[in-house]
Amino acid sequence: MTTTRSAAKAGSSPQKENGEAAGTKHQLNIKTTPASKRSKKEDDDKKQQTIEESMPSPTEAYGDGKSPSSRDKKGEGQGQDEAGSGNKVEHEGSAEQEGAREGVVPSNILEKGIMYVFIRGRVGIDEPSSVSDIRRSHMILRPLAKDAKLGEGTIDDAGNSRLIAIPKKVFPVSGRDRWIAFVEKTHASFKTLKEEFMSAEDYATKTAGVRHTPAATPVAEGIYAITSTGRENHLAYMITLPEDFGEVQKEIGLKEKGSFIVSTRNPQYEAPKGTALPEGPEYPQEVLDGFRALRWMATEPTHLDYVNTQFLLVGESSGIQKATEPQKGQEGQEEPIEELEKLEYEDTHRMEGLQGDDSAAIFADLHARAKDYPKLQTTF
Repeated sequence: MTTTRSAAKAGSSPQKENGEAAGTKHQLNIKTTPASKRSKKEDDDKKQQTIEESMPSPTEAYGDGKSPSSRDKKGEGQGQDEAGSGNKVEHEGSAEQEGAREGVVPSNILEKGIMYVFIRGRVGIDEPSSVSDIRRSHMILRPLAKDAKLGEGTIDDAGNSRLIAIPKKVFPVSGRDRWIAFVEKTHASFKTLKEEFMSAEDYATKTAGVRHTPAATPVAEGIYAITSTGRENHLAYMITLPEDFGEVQKEIGLKEKGSFIVSTRNPQYEAPKGTALPEGPEYPQEVLDGFRALRWMATEPTHLDYVNTQFLLVGESSGIQKATEPQKGQEGQEEPIEELEKLEYEDTHRMEGLQGDDSAAIFADLHARAKDYPKLQTTF
């Protein structure tokens, strides 16, 4: 079953049936669009372990809690024009408006952006009727400039999207749930995602004849942020579409507001049993140095810019509460929850302004034609 929605009316804020303005889904306490602020290891160290055995304690994983210097360098120069004048940049025809929140985004938001969630059925199954029919779930993360806000319309194709694979099919929902995801594509254009991920494919085999790999099916769209709370980093998100969660969203572990503790695996150590990839990420030395002697470290945005990066997702039953805790030394900046709520509000407004149903809006944002792909699925 798919979802439909009414297009926004031109010249006025999109209204829900109960009269609330778009974006009130998460109870943001505003009525109008928010104002813009802005070594070579010993053999015993290399011994293969299960995920549970290798899961670090906070002290083991993060040491003194200091993050690599790359965190401070991330995004330097954003919001400047080609001449480096520091003027606000607005990509032509894009909803991304850089510089609109310059100086007010909390420093412990390391990255923010748009998130799309897809599922793909097993070979030969175009319409999964249960979680067991899903081959794999995926996230597409499209980073935004840290100081940007979202206006109306679709975002441009910056060629900076990442495709994240969730082999477990479902997302962790509590601290007892912890499993590994990996980066399948980086610096991907929407064209690449359409051709190499979203589309269906038929291929011939010697034993089974022609096999059919189904197209990827959208199940959610929203906003995300990678945040730091000292020793731990988090991937927090808020779902914009669908407005009403269905069976599919609930069964794969999505929440309207959710987050995971994220830890990157040190590729210099053996992978946990059953999780090894054919090849590891090709990190430069400065990234490897950031691990020191640790098997895991808090995931930095730069880690996700390398194919085959493996990182651990640990569910957080408290939702986004821990992920958005304010940190010391952020005077004059907004609290992380305020930034996420504003971004979600803006995303809701712009998606409602796009023509068609939820599926059409998602594919329009990815610069694709909705009729070429499955509709957003909410029920099995």
